[in-house]
Amino acid sequence: MRPSPHPKRVLDLALGSALLALAAPLLLAAAVATAARRPPGGVFATETVTGLGGRPFTLRHLPVRRFRIDVLSRLPHVVRGEMSLVGPAPLPPGDPAAAAPWRRSVKPGLTGLAQVRRGSALPWDEPLLLDQHYVEHEWIGLDLALLLRTLRTVPGQAHLSDADHRLRGYSAAE
Repeated sequence: MRPSPHPKRVLDLALGSALLALAAPLLLAAAVATAARRPPGGVFATETVTGLGGRPFTLRHLPVRRFRIDVLSRLPHVVRGEMSLVGPAPLPPGDPAAAAPWRRSVKPGLTGLAQVRRGSALPWDEPLLLDQHYVEHEWIGLDLALLLRTLRTVPGQAHLSDADHRLRGYSAAE
């Protein structure tokens, strides 16, 4: 007898697939617009990030941050099971926070506690604490509440990136 899928995976697969189907025309238009402005070689940005168990995977997404298209373009990773709709932000393998045992126990997400609080001028270490709090208190009701709160977030209103919580305009080179 096969075990039944975890409710979080059912939510990710059902809602992720529906959102991907609804967003497909917008993503196609954004990909065409991006292709028209970029040199040949592809329209997707790629980066290596850590997933469940600390296993790295290649995250492909459109580099179009307007209207959060970059986040929507990550939906195929949710449907494939590499990411979740809700969870800590994906981090590169070299980031010290990516090695935290609590972070390795869940899939990275498109949204989460830190992402929905990004307009609140968080101190630099609070996003990490919010991600850890999410992992320690993870349940489907919290996921649903965070998804609803994410829908209410106005695009362009936020001060912090959904991907790495850095202030907009931040550069490690400076």
